[in-house]
Amino acid sequence: MKTLISMTSITYAMKAKKLLNSLGFYCEIEKTPKNAGSGCGYSIRVKNPPAVITARLDEYKIPYKEVLQSE
Repeated sequence: MKTLISMTSITYAMKAKKLLNSLGFYCEIEKTPKNAGSGCGYSIRVKNPPAVITARLDEYKIPYKEVLQSE
């Protein structure tokens, strides 16, 4: 199972990656699949539970669109 969090901009995707990596979380930026989600076209791929990641993004005021899960 792959978890993506679609972002509102590439700038916020880069900020999220830098923040999450500094906090010890795995995070990579990748293109959002065309058939999934909305946003700027970029998502962050994470391995930790999405609720933990989105809580950190909320805490540091980094906006995101939605959580996407695929195989």
